[in-house]
Amino acid sequence: MLPWDHNFFHILHAATDSTDGPSLTPLQRYDQIVDGTRNMLDLAVATGASRFLLTSSGAIYGPQPADLAAIAEDWPGSPPLAEPSRAYAQGKRAAEHLCALVGEQHGLETVVARCFAFVGPDLPLNVHFAIGNFIRDALTADAITVFGDGTPLRTYLEQSDLAHWLLTLLEHGRPGQAYNVGSDEVISIADLAHLVRVILAPDKPVHILGQPNPDAARNRYVPDIRKAKQELGLTLTIALAESIRRIGEAYRQKSPSQA
Repeated sequence: MLPWDHNFFHILHAATDSTDGPSLTPLQRYDQIVDGTRNMLDLAVATGASRFLLTSSGAIYGPQPADLAAIAEDWPGSPPLAEPSRAYAQGKRAAEHLCALVGEQHGLETVVARCFAFVGPDLPLNVHFAIGNFIRDALTADAITVFGDGTPLRTYLEQSDLAHWLLTLLEHGRPGQAYNVGSDEVISIADLAHLVRVILAPDKPVHILGQPNPDAARNRYVPDIRKAKQELGLTLTIALAESIRRIGEAYRQKSPSQA
């Protein structure tokens, strides 16, 4: 038991370090996710919480097949077990299973949010998120640079929608269920770079450094969000273009000399 002198009713566990996580070794990433989740579940049990929301990841599905337009929650795929680079995804899978085990043993209502990609004024612009890098380039560089071939397909949910979705899942998600959390507005990385350019820096060029391989399967990371929409009435209220505009406006307010 943990030394808490008061109770919690709802716990939202979203503590995985996604921004600086790549600086950890694969084993450190795995341990951070699994041990951290176990600690939070222990806290929930010790303090008498009735509901627990885990923020998991769309990475738990493994590589999305090129012919699968969007991944639903019942997709049976998984990341390769023998690849250390999949430690983040495997850690999230283990964390989800821990929620099921503790929920069953202690009567804790656990819900899983499988999160995809997000955007908003609080997004770091100088780490490994492509959209953040494009916005940074549009605001501070001579050109917007795409280091790959621009063909991967992605979606981005605005951060205020994300907050609403997570709170709704925490309060109303069905116990023992997982829900995809993301957008169904699909865009290629190349088109995303050009969209950022149109909104924030129409006078700057877009440089795509990679060349598409016609024989390679197209990379996709696209959620099927019908379950969240149909069961919980969740919707997207802020379009991607509007979110990009808001980020540019927020940055210029913080750094008027670079606007």
